[in-house]
Amino acid sequence: MLPKRDSWAEPYKIKMVELLKMTTPSQRKEALKQAGFNTFLLKSEDVYIDLLTDSGTNAMSDRQWSGMMLGDEAYAGSKNYYHLEEAVKEVYGYQYLVPTHQGRGAENILSQIMIKPGDIVPGNMYFTTTRLHQELAGGVFHDVIIDEAHDSASDFPFKGNVDLNKVEKLVQEYGAEKIAYICVAVTVNLAGGQPVSMENLKGVRNYTQERGIKVMLDMTRIAENAYFIQQKEEGYRLKTIAEIVKEICSYTDGATFSGKKDALVNIGGFLALNDYDIFEEARNLVVVYEGLHTYGGLAGRDMEAMSIGIYESVQEEHMKARIGQVFYLGDKMKEFGVPIVTPIGGHGIFVDAKQFLPHVSQDDFPAQALAAEIYLDAGIRTMERGIVSAGRNSKGENYHPKLELVRFTIPRRVYTQAHMDVIAESTARVYERRNQIKGLKMIYEPKYLRFFQARFEQL
Repeated sequence: MLPKRDSWAEPYKIKMVELLKMTTPSQRKEALKQAGFNTFLLKSEDVYIDLLTDSGTNAMSDRQWSGMMLGDEAYAGSKNYYHLEEAVKEVYGYQYLVPTHQGRGAENILSQIMIKPGDIVPGNMYFTTTRLHQELAGGVFHDVIIDEAHDSASDFPFKGNVDLNKVEKLVQEYGAEKIAYICVAVTVNLAGGQPVSMENLKGVRNYTQERGIKVMLDMTRIAENAYFIQQKEEGYRLKTIAEIVKEICSYTDGATFSGKKDALVNIGGFLALNDYDIFEEARNLVVVYEGLHTYGGLAGRDMEAMSIGIYESVQEEHMKARIGQVFYLGDKMKEFGVPIVTPIGGHGIFVDAKQFLPHVSQDDFPAQALAAEIYLDAGIRTMERGIVSAGRNSKGENYHPKLELVRFTIPRRVYTQAHMDVIAESTARVYERRNQIKGLKMIYEPKYLRFFQARFEQL
């Protein structure tokens, strides 16, 4: 009798390779010192396996590369813009498109249009650039994610869900007219890539329609969220990823999108809308910050690659292999006893630094220290998602998030299963010597988004 097989395999074959540089422990030690113990400041050539982010680090398909040769680089009215507009309408269902150079360009424009000083912006956990744009526009972010999201050990399947009781408290306190919009992110990044259920999205839509509040979607990893709905939520097992993606969007009024994730490109994003008046204002504002409304800071070839990538992102076999690779790494981590956020999320593995390094105070930046140690062991670059990323409040005080995580982000279509084995084994070695790891002291802190450029030294 043949054994049952649940294995996944990549739905592609490799046509070209990029050679990686192997480094010695002494070389990595010097590189980390020069980078101020901040993995963002490491040179790419000093990294063996790069898990810093899945943003713009994906491998494009042969169809996308061929599309790059079809770039219409006209300043106005590029045909590639209209291809992208068609893809957004067909796959996501939004009526109006404003291209931007990447997701944060769309966040900036949306915030300037929709937020007035003093407005409240509820969201299912903050994301760094999103919250900063909201705050720079005068808004006040409030976290309305369910409590389970702040518990790394909770096995609740949809930890990205919005807690409507928390939203109602804000409405009661400030009034619906003070709510700029509800920002709903799918596969919530800082919770560990945790999905939102369709039932929750419907509930948010019903609640907001009754009170005249708009819902804006951060749809950067929407196809991954759709996969989790397909696999975990009753009534969706027989629906396609594409069908679920479109239904998610139908419960929102607009969306910001970083094409550098789901759409498998190296640069690009957009703001998608259903309200013509907001679109008209955004179309005017994009000219100021990004470029003409038919290119938004992008070359025609980039828009073409993104339009092709949008279609590829909702292919069933692609998403099965994408999430399958993440799960493979997560399961290996668990086998070695490494504490990770569960359930395993969509775009990476999130190691719980508080459990990994319980002897290191959060004010001594345990996740930052752990990311440095992981690089030292085998040249694997990860990133901190904890107190450093959380930043400071308006009074200059450090936020102290409940989650103190190291993110192992898996680029799409880039690494093999053997790379996942190396990553898990290296992390296990660091875990074995975890009691020897010390915290860090911040010696340089930039004004905004400090995790990108801050520098540290060992205590």
